[in-house]
Amino acid sequence: MSTEKTWFGQPRGLTILFLTEMWTEFSFFGMRTLLIFYMTKELLFSKAHSSLVYGLYGSLVYFTPLIGGVISDRWLGRKRAVIIGGSIMALGHFMMAFPALLYPALLTIAIGNGLFLPSLPSQINLLYAADDPRRASAYNIYYVGVNVGAVFAPLGCGTVGELYGWHWGFMLAGIGMVAGLIVYLAGQHYLPAEPPREAVAAQPAGRERFSADVYMVLAAVVAVVVIFRAAYEQVGNTIAQWSDTGIDRAVGSLTIPMTWFQSLNPALIFLLTPLMVITWMRLGRRGREPGDVFKMAMGAFIVAASYLLISVVAWWSGRTGVPASWAWLVAWFFIYTVGELFILPVGLGLFARMAPPTLAATTIAAWFLASFVGNFAAGALGTLWGAISPAAFFALTAGVAGLSGVLLLSLAPWSQRVQRNHAATTSSAALEPAE
Repeated sequence: MSTEKTWFGQPRGLTILFLTEMWTEFSFFGMRTLLIFYMTKELLFSKAHSSLVYGLYGSLVYFTPLIGGVISDRWLGRKRAVIIGGSIMALGHFMMAFPALLYPALLTIAIGNGLFLPSLPSQINLLYAADDPRRASAYNIYYVGVNVGAVFAPLGCGTVGELYGWHWGFMLAGIGMVAGLIVYLAGQHYLPAEPPREAVAAQPAGRERFSADVYMVLAAVVAVVVIFRAAYEQVGNTIAQWSDTGIDRAVGSLTIPMTWFQSLNPALIFLLTPLMVITWMRLGRRGREPGDVFKMAMGAFIVAASYLLISVVAWWSGRTGVPASWAWLVAWFFIYTVGELFILPVGLGLFARMAPPTLAATTIAAWFLASFVGNFAAGALGTLWGAISPAAFFALTAGVAGLSGVLLLSLAPWSQRVQRNHAATTSSAALEPAE
């Protein structure tokens, strides 16, 4: 009988990682919720300039993990990388309270995130034995933690910033980052020991052939998810702007704050993830669970459908001259979130399972490469906002998401074959005696 002490049926370290990520996302999304409104309303940037800054920042926070992951795996170690990176991010969020420090603050957050982002989730696999059945659901649980923090970010930082001043909202985001660091430091003894960093340079021989196939698949997936991200990341940019100008936010005598809508996505993730996990588990027991890349293709198509819906709503609103009801925006968020659950946590889990143990942070950082290029592409796509009608813009965005779905669907059979070969090779290597 196992003597392992657990919380909620999972290793206690998962709760520490969950709570650390929850507070980090409260900080990250709280600042991001305010950013586009801060630039357009307080700093009086043009819509095009604001979109480019938003996209560049969004790309930088996902580029720096490529460097940070290597630093974490080879030199700092994951725990020190989390602590140093989180401290730098907290400083950047506090700097956001000062308008003159906008660009240095954004750069500071991006640098800290480079160390933090790949180093925290790469500790999850180390909590479980290779044959532990709980490992399959660990990343879904972790993804819920990501979104619990994101639920309260617009409600907390967004409300404070919108009602009392943007700088107070940024200060609250910084406090959230500090809270995450406190949780992580307090829970250090529940986290797993790290593999020796010297082992990175001494990978086992004989695996180069299957590793090349694996990395080719992962590279292809990243390339396609870049396209998807260009559409996906409009949620904090053009969708946010449309919620301000194209939506009737009145509920009786009250007006829904525009930042509150940004809480819908993470709230729905929190509610829908258990249903999604149960569905995959039931299909898996029957041998009918779809492959990872096929799931991702379905997610891209669902997100495309959400943008087609909002395009029709925007077209009708423009034709009648009547702002669209806030209920349509809620419907959009529901469909969009279902699509997200098919693609983003599935992709993260795919990269984590295929990663060599001593290069986990680096491999997970490669997954975020899609976010780096995709956020920049989203910012560039967002510059068309205002140049064409909202209906045309959302129809174009639907086409971008649909294209990524077609490409992922074409990759699915190849990916499935490579994953089967990878699993067989890994199992064989595990049975070989140590030299």
